[in-house]
Amino acid sequence: MAEITMYGTTWCPDCARAKQVFNKLKIPFDWVDIDRDETAAAAVAKINGGFKSVPTIVFPDNAVLVEPGNAELEKKLRSLISGEN
Repeated sequence: MAEITMYGTTWCPDCARAKQVFNKLKIPFDWVDIDRDETAAAAVAKINGGFKSVPTIVFPDNAVLVEPGNAELEKKLRSLISGEN
């Protein structure tokens, strides 16, 4: 599976919850802390119309989920596993 990037912060509870979903499904992802990476923070703001909303998750099919709930995130991850986009 191609790379998935999750932009977030260490203090964000939704980011921690999203990480748990990835770990539960054993799906690797790249973690980028926007508090430590100004370029990533700018990318997140660009994606989100000026807001630094996290988690912002970018998928190999160029889909983006912003602050997804567990069900929405699991559905997307399972579609990637099964090859359905």
